[in-house]
This record gives sequence, structure tokens and C-alpha cells, in this order.
Amino acid sequence: MMKATILTALVASASAFAPASQTAQKSVALNAEQFSKAVPFLVVPDKLDGSMPGDMGFDPMRLSDIQTDLRYARWAEIKHGRICMAALVGMLVQQSGIHFAGDAYTNTDIFGAVKSVGFGVNVQIFLTIGIIEAGNFYKHYDDET
Repeated sequence: MMKATILTALVASASAFAPASQTAQKSVALNAEQFSKAVPFLVVPDKLDGSMPGDMGFDPMRLSDIQTDLRYARWAEIKHGRICMAALVGMLVQQSGIHFAGDAYTNTDIFGAVKSVGFGVNVQIFLTIGIIEAGNFYKHYDDET
């Protein structure tokens, strides 16, 4: 009886390491579109087809679905990135002590400088930005731009 029990235990433990049967295997793949290379668990939006340089399907907020023209969105992103880089250089120059002549421009505090130059200078800056943006408002883009 003891030998039969040991033999049954050995057979049961050996069957735990035997390969499983391959009959009636179900697929667990998702029935979805192509997945993003940037975020592998997200589906690539329809407009991100890889035709633009650097397009790896990264759009987790699905902003490309509401954009009518992705070339305009790309141009705006490049423009705003360049403006931010110029602003950072301006902040570093201001903090280093290089500034225009006059007492209003000697403030090296980033946020305090806006108040110290006065209302007129700030209005002039915002009007310039508005004119530049209004000039590009109706600009359409073709494949060359």
C-alpha cells in the first residue's frame, strides 16, 4: 500500500510539469487597430499614419481627432516651442544682470519685472503677439510646408 501511494504521488507531481494539451486554444489578441510604438497599450489614431517625421503614434489624449489639419498643429507646436526657448534665454539674460537702460528694467525678479515695466509696455507686447497670430490665423498649409 505504501508503494502504491508513493507511486501515485510521483505520477501526480510529474504530470504537473508535463506540457499542456494544445487542443482548442483560444486567442487572447485584441481585435483592434495597430498599436502605438510610443505607448504600446494605446491604439494609434487614424490621422497618425506615420507620414510625418517623428510620428510614432503618440497621442494619448486623442487631440488629433479634433484637429482639422495636422500640418497646422505641427507648425504651431514648433512655433510655440521656439517662443519658449527664446523666453528662457531672455529670462537667463535678465537674471544675469543684462538689461535695458532705465530704472523700470533693473528688476531681476522674473515675475516682478512684469509689474515694474508698467501697463503700457505689457499692452504693447500683447498687441504685437496678437498681430503676429492674426496674420497667421487663416494660413493654410500644403504638402511643401
